[in-house]
Amino acid sequence: MKPRSSLSLLLAGLLLSSTSPRLQAQPAGAPTEPPFPVTIQIDTAQPLGELKPIWRFFGADEPNYATMKDGRKLIGELGKLKPGSVYFRTHNLLNTGDGTPALKWGSTNAYTEDAQGKPIYNWSVIDRIFDTYLARGVRPYLQIGFMPQALSLQPEPYQHEWRPGMKYDVISAGWAFPPKDYAKWSELVYQWTKHCIERYSRAEVEQWYFEVWNEPNGPAYWRSTPEEFSKLHDYAIAAVRRALPTARVGGPDVAGHGGKFMEGFLQHLVSGKNYATGEKGTPTDFLSFHAKGSPVFIDGHVRMGIANQLRTIDTGFAMIASVPELKTKPIVIGESDPEGCAACQGPQMGYRNGTMYSSYTAASFARKHELALKYGVNLEGALTWAFEFEDQSYFPGFRALASNGIDLPVLNVFRMFSQMGGQRLATHSSAEVPLDVMLKTGVREQPDVAAFASLEGRRLSIMVWHYHDDDVRGPDAAVEITATGLTRAGESAQLIHYRIDETHSNSYAEWKRLGSPIAPNDAQYIQLINAGQLAQLGPAEKILLEAGRATLKFTLPRQGVSLLVLELPAAN
Repeated sequence: MKPRSSLSLLLAGLLLSSTSPRLQAQPAGAPTEPPFPVTIQIDTAQPLGELKPIWRFFGADEPNYATMKDGRKLIGELGKLKPGSVYFRTHNLLNTGDGTPALKWGSTNAYTEDAQGKPIYNWSVIDRIFDTYLARGVRPYLQIGFMPQALSLQPEPYQHEWRPGMKYDVISAGWAFPPKDYAKWSELVYQWTKHCIERYSRAEVEQWYFEVWNEPNGPAYWRSTPEEFSKLHDYAIAAVRRALPTARVGGPDVAGHGGKFMEGFLQHLVSGKNYATGEKGTPTDFLSFHAKGSPVFIDGHVRMGIANQLRTIDTGFAMIASVPELKTKPIVIGESDPEGCAACQGPQMGYRNGTMYSSYTAASFARKHELALKYGVNLEGALTWAFEFEDQSYFPGFRALASNGIDLPVLNVFRMFSQMGGQRLATHSSAEVPLDVMLKTGVREQPDVAAFASLEGRRLSIMVWHYHDDDVRGPDAAVEITATGLTRAGESAQLIHYRIDETHSNSYAEWKRLGSPIAPNDAQYIQLINAGQLAQLGPAEKILLEAGRATLKFTLPRQGVSLLVLELPAAN
């Protein structure tokens, strides 16, 4: 993928290239321009159905980071969002190696063979990874892959030597080939599943997701044919189900919507001959594909490509909806991000550390719900492919949720999502960009200032964002929200207003205010940790409800995200 860079001051003394991503291109907001008015209406009597927590899926290329100091901390932060319901997907769990992590690499040495070719299973590294998840409220979205060296059809060279700036396909090596022996491949998957049941219990493993490989429709991850992948998939799924007939299995986690590859695979699931069992079709409990945006660096700033990501989702949903046998299956967008390479760097990646990433995330997740409603499909999850990169410099510009144990602004969007639940409510904003326009051109003219709301018992939650594809200055929005259908006149509700912007929930901006220290001291580090938490805009306040109506007014800067939580009075 493409490299990313800083657009402000680089850290003195760091041996980084000029394309290393350090600082966000433009500060949000322009106080010299007057705010523009935005009105938002929410009718609590117009529920759109259950608000599914599609945000609760995360992942990363590097499995071994999860057991390291900052990895353990971040896994814990993810688990706190919704304990027992957060899932983590990672590549490389079956790779041969000593467990030393590297960019876009990991290993567990789960499978080797003795001199006679007899399998040797070693689950110790995988156990440490899964133990880390489960102890912190996170469950595996278990990716079966990649190919152990002893099983690979082409075992040499085995580990890639990729570095940021190199061509992406350089990552492909012996781990990306089919097995030379499908009976051994099947037995490996069976023994792994059986071991997980013995270690964690049948009831626990039934809660996991099992899928095979990653992006088998591209040359980087799969060095064979679509037919050979179907064979790999069938043998693996049959092995999982042999160990656990009630396991939740699916796939294929293709790159993008998958095109003809995905169409062929869907037909194989429904009516093809199962390579492992000889029966018709393959058991499928969920379907998965990937969707990425396409940022560019233009005229001295980052321009995001939200339209590309949403169009991919639109096409993927349409493809699944067109197969009657599969239309109601749960869908997980197995990687869903502003672009396609978390470990890559370059000027077009300059959105990652700051509020561009957080406002993009708020705006894009809301549209995923709209697209699911458009096609009547069962969207269960959208997986954010971002975690952390251990022992790197501070805020180096990788696509991550935290840096050196310090949470980035984007993680606070997920903290906001975690406070929403119950019924999703219809909203209308005078400044929202319609979905059909966003699919065609993104957010290139007027900014998208829109809302996403839910009602759970007496808790009304309203998320509002101010997003534009271009990372340039722009005026604030003067937002007025009217929520109707609440309760009798004369009563009041408690309001808590959370905010992500340049001065709230923003460790990166705080780091710059401290002078961008290469090595923050103890006091600075604590200050950065605190700045990375979700912050209130002010103290809680009472809001008068008039004729069952609440009116909320505030100013929202460019790239800002607000969550307003109203605790309504109990009905008599």
